Amino acid sequence: MASSGLPIHIHCSAQKPSVSSSANFDHLKSTLSNAFKPFLKQIERLPLRIDVAPQTLNNTCLKLVDAAVDSVFEFADQPLLPSQSNFGPVDEMKEAVQVTNIQGEIPRDFAEGVYIRNGPNPIFGALTSTSSMFGRSSYTWIEGEGMLHALYFCKGVEGDWTVLYKNRYVETETLKLERQRNKPSFLPAIEGDSPAILSAYLLNMLRYGKVNKEISNTNVFEHGGKMYSIAENHKPQEINILTLETLNDWDVNGGWNRPFSSHPKKAPGTGELVILGIDATKPFAELGVISADGNKLLHRADLKLNRCSLCHEIGVTQSFKFHVEYKLKIDVNFPFARYNVFMDHPLLIDLNRLVRGSSLMKYEKEGYARIGIMPRYGSADSIQWFKVKPNCTFHLFNCFEDGDEVKTM
Repeated sequence: MASSGLPIHIHCSAQKPSVSSSANFDHLKSTLSNAFKPFLKQIERLPLRIDVAPQTLNNTCLKLVDAAVDSVFEFADQPLLPSQSNFGPVDEMKEAVQVTNIQGEIPRDFAEGVYIRNGPNPIFGALTSTSSMFGRSSYTWIEGEGMLHALYFCKGVEGDWTVLYKNRYVETETLKLERQRNKPSFLPAIEGDSPAILSAYLLNMLRYGKVNKEISNTNVFEHGGKMYSIAENHKPQEINILTLETLNDWDVNGGWNRPFSSHPKKAPGTGELVILGIDATKPFAELGVISADGNKLLHRADLKLNRCSLCHEIGVTQSFKFHVEYKLKIDVNFPFARYNVFMDHPLLIDLNRLVRGSSLMKYEKEGYARIGIMPRYGSADSIQWFKVKPNCTFHLFNCFEDGDEVKTM
């Protein structure tokens, strides 16, 4: 993904500071000094002579940044609420075990195969929050590393069933980085105080080249005969369904360089995969259409939204004439045959709001909500928008044809 800059205006003054501002500055110096004393002690342990080789210099700089993070930021486990207890982490097994305690019976005509799901499973036993001189920052409770859970259904010659269970982490690049360090290392950068989140962005980028972890914990889908694990903050990871090994990131042979929506949709009839990628900087939302074999990006369109709406899912359909049913009934005639349906609601990610000292992610209850419908290979100019009551809707249950109508629920 191309890098983008966030303009920050800095005003400098050559005036002599007032007594109060001087006192505030002295207090700030004292605070910084106390916060970085442990860091300075760690610097003293580093070699005084630094080789000028670029790799050595880079490693030394990283050690300095790591020492600063370890000295200034205090990690603590985030407790789960009672209603979230079933999302507590489980141990990674890797090897399959036989399931012996089965309630009920598996039908004899049930198909052999594998059922795979994923979900958040913090690698070190719990999500972490941090406190520092910059304030506090934390994850949302659904952000643990992705773990795959698989049930394998095998039928014997006598018709008896053997069921095996296996789980395994999705081996994203960021999970590998934290495993190498064997401790929580990424600074949480979603919820909390604005200065803490902004400092987490900077330090995560300096240390890892990434602002946030790749969690891959939301959905598992198949396309072109391959299985993928996904969360909407990154590209999908291809998975070997027999071993649950992570193979590689999927960027459609270099054609797609931003996240996927968590729930891409396979188009009826053509087998094409329709995806939506959101980002905190412009373009805020882009739609893509991938070939049925998964090898080529056939179409890409900037939806030209003026905000980053946390759009979690996209709907697809095909029809010549249809209406949308969403607490209202609208008949629309289009000259095209296949359509994409997506939502623009006021649950927003806003970097400018974060810089101003407010939250990164917020539901703007006074904001607008609308549904967009566009031809499968359309552009932003072909979108027809329908205003709806302000809401936060994450999932579309279905978009389907009913005679000459299509209903979106």
